Parts: sequence; C-alpha cells; structure tokens
Amino acid sequence: MPELPEVETVARTLNELVAGKTIRAVTVRLPRIIRRPEEPEAFAAALEGRTIRSIHRRGKFLRFVLDDLVLVSHLRMEGRYGVCPSDEPVEKHTHVLFHLTDGTDLRYRDVRQFGTMHLFRPGEEFEQPPLSRLGIEPLEDDFTAEALRRLLGHRKAPIKPLLLNQAYVAGLGNIYVDESLHRAGIHPERPASSLRPAEWTRLHEAIRATLREAVDAGGSSVRSYVNGQGEMGMFQLRLHVYGREGEPCRTCGTAIVKTVLGGRGTHVCPVCQPYRKARARSPRGKAPAAIPRRISPT
Repeated sequence: MPELPEVETVARTLNELVAGKTIRAVTVRLPRIIRRPEEPEAFAAALEGRTIRSIHRRGKFLRFVLDDLVLVSHLRMEGRYGVCPSDEPVEKHTHVLFHLTDGTDLRYRDVRQFGTMHLFRPGEEFEQPPLSRLGIEPLEDDFTAEALRRLLGHRKAPIKPLLLNQAYVAGLGNIYVDESLHRAGIHPERPASSLRPAEWTRLHEAIRATLREAVDAGGSSVRSYVNGQGEMGMFQLRLHVYGREGEPCRTCGTAIVKTVLGGRGTHVCPVCQPYRKARARSPRGKAPAAIPRRISPT
C-alpha cells in the first residue's frame, strides 16, 4: 500500500499535471469506488464544470481541492492516477475517468479495486470519516518527540503496531516503520512503555529523517507504485531492512531476520535492534520455581 512518501509524491506530480484544469464530465465504471455520495451519477454530476485548484495529502489520502468541493481519495493497495489524451484507449482496471476540458483525462486505475472516493464541502472533510479518524502528521511541526511519547508512552503494546495505527500517527506503513525502528535501534516488539526518553528522541528523529529522504527519492516502488507521471520511486534502493531478509545489514553486516508481528511481515537486524525479554525473578534474585501443570481428572 502506498505510504506517506508515495502519496506525497503523487500529490506533487498531480499538481503539476492537472491543477488549474476543469472537469468536463466524469465516467464511473466501478460504482463501489464511490463512497460519498452513494450514487455514482450524483458524484459525476457534482464534479461537472468544477476546476481542480490543488491536490494535497493527509495521511495516506489525497485531497483534490475544487470549486466548492473536496474530493478525498484513498489509493489502497494498488490504486494509481495517470493523465493521458481523452481519445487514448482505456486500460483494463480503469474505474473512474475525469474528462478535462483541455482534451485530456485524469484516470484512476486500480487492479485490486480497494480504492475509495468521497466528496465533501470544503472543511467538512476533516470533520467526518475517513480523515477525522487520522492522528498526527509526522512531518508537521506539532509532531515532536514529546508528542510521540505522550501518544504512545503509556501503552504496553509493541511499538511497531502502535506506529502503524493511523489514529495515532498518520501516513506510516510497514516499510517506513521497519526502516525508522532500525534507524533508531529499537526492536519492533519492544513495549512502547519500555522506551526511555533518549529512545523516544531517536525514534522521532528517525521517522522524520526516513520520511523526508523517501519523499526526496519519490517514494519506494517495491511492488506496482508509480507517481502521477508513471515514474517509479527510488527509495527502495536505500532500504536497510525492509524486504532484505537474509541479506547483510548495511550498518553491521548481520543477516536481516524476517518475523511476523501483528500479522505484518517485520524486518529486523538482531544486532542493531537487540531485544531480550526480561525473566521474572523471585525476591531473592532466583528464578521462580516451575508451577506444576494441573491435570484434569478423567
């Protein structure tokens, strides 16, 4: 799924391609992509004659700001936008076509068909799902080490699933959480409540540095991601742990290990990110005696 750097890159390229252009008509070929309004015909009619003023990102969502309307679009697993001449043959899995008055189309293609589109009045999009459910933006000024600690520091759950929860930090996904934790030297299974102040500072710095570098590189094309101009991202060439199971860590040379945490593939360097679960001790410092297993009577 495209994460913050990929969606940010798509927003920037679409701004170059379609900002200032006017929608002549809309063709919806897969109605379930349209979530608000529920009727595809109403969706298409509302957009006719509207000019696309700008495109922005919120978390992993795109915000198309138009005349008196905002279109919120989620790419999900494999959604992508592209611009082409209106008379060009329509590719398979193209589900929504925005026909522009300059003779081009903005086309939404989605092989997995998981993408969504919502229409709102300006400002209303932040007050209702899906955007109202999102947490803090990791590249904004209010995302500080202290803010991150306040959000997660009291939680006993492993740090990685908490960072993946969009209600806490918006835009992070599997790739950049793995990369940020490695950069900070923190094991993904560490309970958030076990992190020390210096580790919160390192993690905050690692998240911001990793995301900024990925945005500068145009994101990571680890599967099918391309930007609005059909170009691949290049950050996958700089990945330290994600997708590198069995390969040497770029920091220490130890083989990267892949595990599963919270149902997500998780990549770790066992040397750079050590984690040993504490053993329970008796008051005298000895390990507690084993408790006999109770056997049910037959």
